[in-house]
Amino acid sequence: MENSIHIITHDVPYPADFGGVIDIFYKIKWLYKTGVKIHLHCFKNIRPAQTELNKYCETVTYYKRKKITALSFCIPFIVTSRKNSTLLQNLKKDNYPILFEGIHTTYYLYKNEFENRKTFLRLFNVEHIYYDTLAKNESNIFKKLYFLIESKLLKKYELSIANKTKILTLSTQDLDIYNTFFSAKDVAFLPVFLPYNNIASHAGKGKYCLYHGNLDVNENTEVVLWLMQNVFNTLQIPFIIAGKKPSKKLLNSAKKYKNISIVPSPTEENMQLLIANAQINILPSFNKTGVKLKLLNALYNGRHCLVNIAGVSGSGLNTFCHIADTSKDYIIKIEQLFAEDFTQKEMQHRSTALKNIYDNNKNALFIQELLH
Repeated sequence: MENSIHIITHDVPYPADFGGVIDIFYKIKWLYKTGVKIHLHCFKNIRPAQTELNKYCETVTYYKRKKITALSFCIPFIVTSRKNSTLLQNLKKDNYPILFEGIHTTYYLYKNEFENRKTFLRLFNVEHIYYDTLAKNESNIFKKLYFLIESKLLKKYELSIANKTKILTLSTQDLDIYNTFFSAKDVAFLPVFLPYNNIASHAGKGKYCLYHGNLDVNENTEVVLWLMQNVFNTLQIPFIIAGKKPSKKLLNSAKKYKNISIVPSPTEENMQLLIANAQINILPSFNKTGVKLKLLNALYNGRHCLVNIAGVSGSGLNTFCHIADTSKDYIIKIEQLFAEDFTQKEMQHRSTALKNIYDNNKNALFIQELLH
């Protein structure tokens, strides 16, 4: 039986160094391991073509994202900028199933070009909620306006494609939203594919708390500023903030506190050392949709994890984390956890439970079954 699939990605999924491509790259890798022949179609923007992808794919084709001609008053920009007639021609050369990675890649699904074909949509988030959250956390008026317009267009667009394909969500919360709000009839939860196979945490105690994430993302900057101004302003416990491209505003804010330091743009190796050696990985979120890959990194490789309800909503990860939602709760939890050893028993509990959900081989076989 033919075991081939087209996968369309919104960006080049290697190196797998940010949240938007980690699931894609490790999905490709594990589908290859289970015998699936992959025909990969990647949209290019800044990231270049990567020969590494040829190891796992029968073919890899790249398409330039068209931004200037992509403006529309009806369809989201993230979708219209990935409209490409050559892509459509390539997809129609055979009848293999198609996996659309993200709403971003679904223009021809929206246009009903594959009505008699097996298709699947991997959701990254409930995108209109995600863009609305970006708008709320954006101070630049032009960016804020763009996010608000995109959110409104995405809401209509998501409704229009909710029943055009089988949908695979990253969280049970996103599944529930598509079932209830969009009345989608064919939705399944498919856990994120990860680079980790085993728990690598260290028992014992660390000497600092850590927030890690892409500090070039405004939402993450706002989270860090909130932690500085509402939690660590009253604590003497060392707090390290690590991530890409911290803003001047963030760097200047950190200088006000003796116990707070920023590690700008650490290497991947240094970031993993910071996560492993921290006593508490503190990862609140202002966004409820999708799954938080930085939290999974901390659960597999770090000690205590402290989050808010939004940070674990629909992920099933709340049983492995400590939860706080107010600044007062955070202060109490941090003082408590900073004094507590992280134990072998906690590591074993994490290991057993996480393997039941984030089993890359099992989840790749689930996709393989959908192809037939």
